[in-house]
Amino acid sequence: MNSRFTAALILGIVIPNLIGILTPSVSANSEIDELRDEITSRSNRLQEIEAEIARYNSELQEVGSERKTLQSAINQLELERRKVNAEISKTENQITSTDLEINKLVLEISRTEKDIDSAQAGIGELIRSQHKSSQDTLIEMLLSNGRLSEFWGTYDAHESVRDNLSTKVFELEQAKAELEDKRVESESKRNTLSSLKDQYSDQNQILTNNRTEQAQLLEITKSEEQSYQQLLARQESDRDNILRELREFESQLQFILDPKTIPAPGTAVFSWPVQNVIITQLFGGTEFAARNAAAYGGRAYHPGVDFGAPRGTPIYAPLTGTVRATGNTDAVPGCYSWGKWTLIDHANGFSTLYAHQDLIPVSPGQKVNTGDIIGYIGNTGFSTGPHLHFTVYAKDGVSVRRFNEIKTVTSCGPASTPVAAIDAYIDPMLYLPPR
Repeated sequence: MNSRFTAALILGIVIPNLIGILTPSVSANSEIDELRDEITSRSNRLQEIEAEIARYNSELQEVGSERKTLQSAINQLELERRKVNAEISKTENQITSTDLEINKLVLEISRTEKDIDSAQAGIGELIRSQHKSSQDTLIEMLLSNGRLSEFWGTYDAHESVRDNLSTKVFELEQAKAELEDKRVESESKRNTLSSLKDQYSDQNQILTNNRTEQAQLLEITKSEEQSYQQLLARQESDRDNILRELREFESQLQFILDPKTIPAPGTAVFSWPVQNVIITQLFGGTEFAARNAAAYGGRAYHPGVDFGAPRGTPIYAPLTGTVRATGNTDAVPGCYSWGKWTLIDHANGFSTLYAHQDLIPVSPGQKVNTGDIIGYIGNTGFSTGPHLHFTVYAKDGVSVRRFNEIKTVTSCGPASTPVAAIDAYIDPMLYLPPR
């Protein structure tokens, strides 16, 4: 084969084929575009659901500010049910959107892998052509061409092959990097999907809890306002007795806090445990605590921070840690205390309590990372409305005890609760980010 024919082969066959190596097929692009459009449509629907949830939240705030009556309690439960249904619809849409995004990524990964195979085949062809033609020296190329112009044409063809080889190698490296990014993104989406499916299951359980609570309320009160008010009075009296004895017990516990065992005050070691921060009661001698001093063992003292939020709102781990214990004081009739609670130990010398939850998806011994969902806000235990009670302890000063160890006067004995010496309670606001 003479050099002119070789040049024609390189310029006419190899290079044009390489130009289209990384060009996606029309059908692949079309399918990816359809998925992208569907994802956009789902995103628009999610915005509508978000607006619906915001409306329910606003209505729940209005109902929550009303005087406690049987009708207001029923209205609140019905609004909560609608809100949780909207949250479930939101999660369903997020699951579908994530499924679509995974399918889109799978197509893009498949397309990129084909591009890489084509690029590698093309590079191989270029290398073989370059190797074959490079066996001719410049003198041989010059002598084999009758005219100088033909020599330069052949020489330019060789140079074009080398330039194209360099370009295709660069494109191959880019395609491989893109493929790795897509695979990482796909794995992240699959983790998100798994988390969303867990959340969907949790939200359906919250809905079941809501229906059960409404049925129990109507069964106890027989739809009579007087019965409801008597129930509230009985619950408040039981709650006061439980907390009074708990505070008396804790005041006798001996604990001296070593400041060196915990971070310095003012260090933001925790993130917020809820997304929308609405603080309804601070730590210490708050106005509410002053009005209800009897509930705190005669001291105007509130041992944590309360975050107001609708039922079913996710609670996020503010710091990596290990679940030490969980409990449910509502499992024992008449034990109007924390309701469903979780105690988490952290490596920095703190432990944290999350009380009045609707649902606890974690278990003792489980490690949780900052930002993980560790529970959902509820109205369990003795609570004046759905909220999260968040307490921070010096880890060495808190333990989990049964109420019968505290000499309780109620029938609360079998239930368990975190207890701590007064000096082991820490103001959470000293370690949370600025508002």
